[in-house]
Amino acid sequence: MPTPVKKKKGYTYSDYLTWPDEERWEIIDGEAYDMTPAPSVKHQSIVGNIFLRFKSEGGTYCYVGIAPTDVVFDEYNVVQPDVFVVCDRNKVGEKAIKGAPDLVVEVTSPTTELKDKREKKNLYERFGVAEYILVFPEREYIEHYVLEEGKYGVPEILNWDETIRVVTLGMEINLWELFEKEKPVEEETQEG
Repeated sequence: MPTPVKKKKGYTYSDYLTWPDEERWEIIDGEAYDMTPAPSVKHQSIVGNIFLRFKSEGGTYCYVGIAPTDVVFDEYNVVQPDVFVVCDRNKVGEKAIKGAPDLVVEVTSPTTELKDKREKKNLYERFGVAEYILVFPEREYIEHYVLEEGKYGVPEILNWDETIRVVTLGMEINLWELFEKEKPVEEETQEG
């Protein structure tokens, strides 16, 4: 699969608004990244599962968004996270989110994994996204980052058969439900 195409440095949100609607791009630190090809069915299933879960439990007091929605951090940084949560409704504009979401989820693909782990993680940390969840659909695990004193520390790494505590929404999610797998069978303990 091709990797996202990077073009010359220095693109802005104003440039971005002039690009064809049928093309999907992101700008990170002025560099443009082409977001083709389209994600896999498994990727989209996980995105949908996360969105529905967040929307049902956190959507009453926070805005829960899904790609392709523009999140504009500043003139040189515009991304379309797979799923995101914004609890300050003043950031929710008619055409875009203006400022950092409270929570971002990126579901990786072979063509976006490096960008999601490096450029986007650095971007989200720099702009104060309080919680960042990276989902690895093919390997069925996640990395969970929580901002502390302006930095993401070592991520909590959770397998598909574990449960994540989503700090921003104060909820727990069984990861096997997101990955659409059978609930793990608990081992019986033998008393001696």
